[in-house]
Amino acid sequence: MTRLTRRNRNLSSLQNEIDRVFDRFFPSREEERDGPPSQAVWRPRMDLLETDEAYRLHLDMPGMTKDDLTISYQDDELVVSGERERPQIGDGEEFVRVERSFGQFRRAFTLPRTVDADNIGATYDNGVLTLTVPKAEAVKPRQIEIQ
Repeated sequence: MTRLTRRNRNLSSLQNEIDRVFDRFFPSREEERDGPPSQAVWRPRMDLLETDEAYRLHLDMPGMTKDDLTISYQDDELVVSGERERPQIGDGEEFVRVERSFGQFRRAFTLPRTVDADNIGATYDNGVLTLTVPKAEAVKPRQIEIQ
């Protein structure tokens, strides 16, 4: 079979290297607690947005279903975990190049105590998991009327 080689490093591989360096020197909360990293093989990319009302996390998980995911909250820590299976290939086929990541993952986020943990919501659409973490009423901005 033909072998393809990449001559230039792309931005994604550079980002992966930077992530590994930061993970080594600044371990996540579960690595500090449990020692070496767990069996997690990949980390879904994530965006975090903040509004006056809530925090919103968007995690890219293409090729997965909502049944492949587990979401839990305990002790101010929101954890998303799951596993993405490697696709099956047929007889006479072999991978020439593999850039997509497969296997188990676990992302843990320490939330401020000022969130309304009882009303955390999750939706999954087109390979993107969206977690909505509402802020508690006491911390939402409010207008104060001058007397």
